[in-house]
Amino acid sequence: MRNYEFTVIFDANEEKTAKGLEFVSNALTAAGATVAKQEDMGVRNLAYSIKKQDKGHYYYFELEAEPQSINAMAAEFLLQGEILKHLFVAK
Repeated sequence: MRNYEFTVIFDANEEKTAKGLEFVSNALTAAGATVAKQEDMGVRNLAYSIKKQDKGHYYYFELEAEPQSINAMAAEFLLQGEILKHLFVAK
């Protein structure tokens, strides 16, 4: 198990943010990841448009997971319309 920092940007729409956050939480649980910290960073302006959106809702996680599960989750997150961007960084 390794420690990771995970940042995800959701669509700024509250319904899409809630749906995306639920999907991310379920994916982390299914992968056996242990979330040590979760922080809602709020809605912010994006530096450039992503999927025709100018604003995004940021969430930050600190978690512990297996490296192969991180790769599987990253592939799943690419297919979700509510998730504009995501980034996993090993601590």
